Amino acid sequence: MTIPFPFTAVVGQDDLRLALLLNAVSPAVGGVLVRGEKGTAKSTAVRALSELLPEVPVVPGCRFSCDPASPDPGCPDGPHETGGGVERPARMVELPVGASEDRLVGALDIERALSEGVKAFEPGLLADAHRGILYVDEVNLLHDHLVDLLLDAAAMGASYVEREGVSVRHAARFLLVGTMNPEEGELRPQLLDRFGLTVEVAASREPDQRVEVVRRRLAYDDDPAAFAARWAEDEAEVRARIVAARELLPSVRLGDGALRQIAATCAAFEVDGMRADIVMARTATALAAWAGRTDVLAEDVRQAALLALPHRRRRNPFDAPGLDEDKLDETLEEFGGSEEDDPDPGPGPDGPGGGGGQPDPGEGPEGGDTGASPEAGEGGQPQPSGGGEQSAVRASEPFRAKVLSVPGIGEGVAGRRSRARTEHGRTTGARRPQGALTKLHLAATVLAAAPHQRARGRSGPGLVVRRDDLRQATREGREGNLVLFVVDASGSMAARQRMSAVKGAVLSLLLDAYQRRDKVGLVTFRGTGADVALPPTSSVDAAAARLESLPTGGRTPLAAGLLRAHDVLRVERLRDPARRPLVVVVTDGRATGGPEPVALAGRAARLFAADGVASVVVDCESGPVRLGLAGQLAGELGGTAVTLDELRADSIAGLVKDVQRRAA
Repeated sequence: MTIPFPFTAVVGQDDLRLALLLNAVSPAVGGVLVRGEKGTAKSTAVRALSELLPEVPVVPGCRFSCDPASPDPGCPDGPHETGGGVERPARMVELPVGASEDRLVGALDIERALSEGVKAFEPGLLADAHRGILYVDEVNLLHDHLVDLLLDAAAMGASYVEREGVSVRHAARFLLVGTMNPEEGELRPQLLDRFGLTVEVAASREPDQRVEVVRRRLAYDDDPAAFAARWAEDEAEVRARIVAARELLPSVRLGDGALRQIAATCAAFEVDGMRADIVMARTATALAAWAGRTDVLAEDVRQAALLALPHRRRRNPFDAPGLDEDKLDETLEEFGGSEEDDPDPGPGPDGPGGGGGQPDPGEGPEGGDTGASPEAGEGGQPQPSGGGEQSAVRASEPFRAKVLSVPGIGEGVAGRRSRARTEHGRTTGARRPQGALTKLHLAATVLAAAPHQRARGRSGPGLVVRRDDLRQATREGREGNLVLFVVDASGSMAARQRMSAVKGAVLSLLLDAYQRRDKVGLVTFRGTGADVALPPTSSVDAAAARLESLPTGGRTPLAAGLLRAHDVLRVERLRDPARRPLVVVVTDGRATGGPEPVALAGRAARLFAADGVASVVVDCESGPVRLGLAGQLAGELGGTAVTLDELRADSIAGLVKDVQRRAA
């Protein structure tokens, strides 16, 4: 048996350890989401927590860990009589990112259910995790259909398995703990809100602390048993403190003053719904119990806010998580119940005076430095010779973009963009199962079995079903695609207002890609060549950050940008062949630099058409005279062209528009 790394031997990561311990004291807090870069002891700390949890009393022989004091009346292994339980260690169950639905919720033997009417049920991971910890490493990479099942179980405290009229239900109350690297993509807001607390972790930059991390890890790897023995006393002390805090928890008093601070804080940070208030109240109570107190203090409320609110106050996927601690302190002080602080706000006049004076100097240099701006502003006209590099401009406000989808029916990863054959969706037909049966098509199965009933000697009311009769339902849903942005950052696009609008449009499409669970990539071209600013990734945040810092200027090597994008797709097709690409070229269609730039760009574009790659050109041309070059490029690509205005879902032509390839 593997000996886990001791929890008390983890160096630093105070917020992470505190959040885990608070959930050990009060599972009602609702779990922890740990966000951070790789190699920061996220998984190590989570796995070590299970060794500190008190033992759990269970009904002997029950596969669903029923509590002998109050057994679940609907337990599939029941009914159980009260009392007579045994104790076992609390479980930590790991949910692999690639797990199947049956592995998570359990599986029914459909053949026995149809032929014998027997509910032969094999419990899944949700049953194993009941009254324990369900740990999901890389939770942001979990498939959407598994996320939906987790959300249902977390909301109802039970898992339901429904298969063609056969139903099984069992209790599933667990502590949900997830770890993730934000660089690999974000979580859906619905699942994000299900985590009670969140912590950000990062590797220490202090040499002494890093040395201690390495020293302890090497000692553990050399002799895990001896290393664990060295920390056994500390582990026992923390375990005893958890038990004591659990016993004290019912006696902790959450006064009206603390409740008012909690409500005011949630209102001040504009969090959605009431879950944040409830989680903060439970966290503050657990903090008081952990400290050995029976009263919740303002410091408990403050710490609870820092753990429970950062992931709930985000307004869109590109906002960095976190809280303004000065605003938090002001809110707690204002609603702290002290009348002495009300009459005089203290040094308030200095704050507004300083705050009011900050923007002028901050904008002054930008305004005074507008020597480049007239160039760019009037440089909305094409600059054949290029010109120097100009600093990045901010994107305009993003908008809701219309849906762009890949034509045909794919078989890629489940998502929300293009039509695909998936495990979930509307039933469109039936086929013989390839491997394990997952979705039974009842009518097709009965039709396949019916002609053989006399030959099989059927004598009773039951249908005699053989393995060859079973039919798998084929379903149609939506898939996620690879959306590859090819962005023109040349001098012809460098007018500040124009580039701001272009970045706003791409940012809007990135936001749409985030919501539709796509992978995204970013290729930019200007000057003498093209760069892969971001290889294909699930982290839309990273793409938005690269876009924000994108400089402009120089010639327009359109062919180089298209060829680089073609290379990216070729490599990605080898890595992820089932995921279909959608290429979004953002340009005015001009091509300059090198011999025959327009002809070369046309040849590069025809490579995409030959491969059958779906594409759309976002036409950024402006001004009274339009050359229609973007439309010509779209024709070479075998795709369509849309203007910036037509990208808006609420535009005059705001209908959902599929990307259509021209017939050869």
